[in-house]
Amino acid sequence: MGAKEYIRERFFPHLWCPGCGHGIVMNGLLHAVENIGLKKNDIVMVSGIGCSSRISGYLDFHTLHTIHGRALAFAAGVKMSRPELTLLAPMGDGDALSIGGNHFIHACRRNIDMTAIVMNNRVYGMTGGQYSPLSGYGTYATTAPYMNIDPDFDVVSMATAAGATFVARSTTYHIKQLTDILEAAILHRGFSVVEIMSQCPTYFGRKNKGGSASDMMEKFKTRTAPLGSKEKQEDPSLIERGIFVNREAPEYCQEYQHVIERATRGK
Repeated sequence: MGAKEYIRERFFPHLWCPGCGHGIVMNGLLHAVENIGLKKNDIVMVSGIGCSSRISGYLDFHTLHTIHGRALAFAAGVKMSRPELTLLAPMGDGDALSIGGNHFIHACRRNIDMTAIVMNNRVYGMTGGQYSPLSGYGTYATTAPYMNIDPDFDVVSMATAAGATFVARSTTYHIKQLTDILEAAILHRGFSVVEIMSQCPTYFGRKNKGGSASDMMEKFKTRTAPLGSKEKQEDPSLIERGIFVNREAPEYCQEYQHVIERATRGK
């Protein structure tokens, strides 16, 4: 089965703006799924609301398009009832870490077996370019015309501190690394978080003089460095990318099954 077989072609052309990075993320995800050899009927993709969440409409998996910020809550319900299925939860930076922030940290804590894909374009792109929890100090947005003074979350640090057993970061520029990381995240037995730095030339780029989509991607190349690399040591301002956490821990569905067994035995 080729990657094209996973696509709902009747919904194309897609609605993403020209230059948006989310299509690159979808491409990397499709190749990761193809490399693993997953069947369409064994995958459930759950999304919330936002530019990133449009991805669930384009892929021919079992899909559930839910309400803003609640993708992980719905995905947890599906996984608990059908633990044999592979759960994928693509989210935007606001969807995951603003209204969905509490669901995010508790999903990390519980270690339920699913993959959270956080597409970080640092803006609320679908609703008009408002700043998000990942926009960062000194940026501009429609809701911060005189500069945003909120510091941003570090997705990797937050996921690690909350207990996620697989935590990684890549960018839309580094598509080969992105595909490899998504493949490893899906295969990991536990809660996986993959942050993907994605360009939004329409809103974030325009408001922050980021240039074209290719200009923004060039910055992903020059302003990031492999985890633990010499480049990072020489320039601490570079953003690291790679797999930060990959450890084993009891998986939630499996542990819950033990609870059911004890209850059935009356103990």
